[in-house]
Amino acid sequence: MWCRSLACLFKVPCQLSGSTRHRSPWLPCDRRTVLAAAARWHHTAPESLKCAWQLHGDHLELRYANTLMRFDFVWLRDHCRSASCYNAKTNQRSLDTASVDLGIKPKAVRVDETTLFLTWPDGHVTRYGLEWLVKNSYEGQKQQVMHPRILWNAEIYRKAQVPSVDCRSFLETDEGLKEFLQNFLLYGIAFVENVTPTKEDTEILAERISLIRETIYGRMWYFTSDFSRGDTAYTKLALDRHTDTTYFQEPCGIQVFHCLKHEGTGGRTLLVDGFYAAEQVLRQAPDQFELLSKVPLKHEYVENVGDCHNHMIGVGPVLNVYPWNNELYLIRYNNYDRAVINTVPYDVVHRWYAAHRTLTTELRRPENELWVKLKPGKALFIDNWRVLHGREAFTGYRQLCGCYLTRDDVLNTARLLGLQA
Repeated sequence: MWCRSLACLFKVPCQLSGSTRHRSPWLPCDRRTVLAAAARWHHTAPESLKCAWQLHGDHLELRYANTLMRFDFVWLRDHCRSASCYNAKTNQRSLDTASVDLGIKPKAVRVDETTLFLTWPDGHVTRYGLEWLVKNSYEGQKQQVMHPRILWNAEIYRKAQVPSVDCRSFLETDEGLKEFLQNFLLYGIAFVENVTPTKEDTEILAERISLIRETIYGRMWYFTSDFSRGDTAYTKLALDRHTDTTYFQEPCGIQVFHCLKHEGTGGRTLLVDGFYAAEQVLRQAPDQFELLSKVPLKHEYVENVGDCHNHMIGVGPVLNVYPWNNELYLIRYNNYDRAVINTVPYDVVHRWYAAHRTLTTELRRPENELWVKLKPGKALFIDNWRVLHGREAFTGYRQLCGCYLTRDDVLNTARLLGLQA
């Protein structure tokens, strides 16, 4: 059954005076306030409503920093950061979660201006900073984004005047690398200038931020129109906007392009922010956005050319979102490689086609198209989970090199430089 809203998965009624209602908004209260079975609100200080808490039968309710939070008792015991429960040196849990009584309840609760204290039946004391709880509660996460971004169409991107980073600065300084990664995280594309136009130098560039992901196409690849692989990309034909490796269970995260030589005309690269287009669908037709995020599809790559024999299948929706905040994190869009739709019941298929048409219309709007002429010395990094790419037809000899990078390693590099990723 298709849920009309992700939020409906998480609506939980609470019992108020014997009747089932949705939880009401917070109201000012003091120590005489009584809700449910004589439960009392408690405050860090009688004159202050900065922090208030209430103990229920199976959870603790806490209000702090304008956030209403609910914590299951098992969760509160499981996430204890005491020395016996958590190894601060390795940042790993020491507590055996399976040993926690599922019916556990604290025997004492105390809150001061900054900290929640819980005493458990065995005498163990757990301490939580209130700021930590806001950051790590479900309710707090719903108000945050995992990956800050700037959505763009061609005009927005051009007006932003996002600078390219010089190759030497990129390779030799943390400042240059951080500037590059910040651009990449915000816009999903970034350029490095003055790169020596060889495959070897492009490889050094890529390894600055990530391990190179070896795939069926190899580690580093040359890219010409010799039809050496069973893919339209290895021709001189135009390519419509798409994301790569949709037929992998986990599509490649980042793609690197570097044009080494082009003796001819045409061949401009097309870039489209898939998240910008998806945002327009969400605003105009939220039901269609939801359908595209729910319906699983197969993408397939079948190849029998020379010594290359492959049959890859990847399964997933066109739009992938985090369920707690509906934040889009991956678009899987490739009309060339979409396989037979046989994972969707007949009464949903037509609605899916309508939703797909709405998204395609947005992706194909001329104002959303950023056209770039790749030249020797200018390397392009593309977030393959966000930005679609294509090209116009070309003449003459055109050679590119490139590779795929592991997304985890790129984000790891960014976090180590202090960026949110």
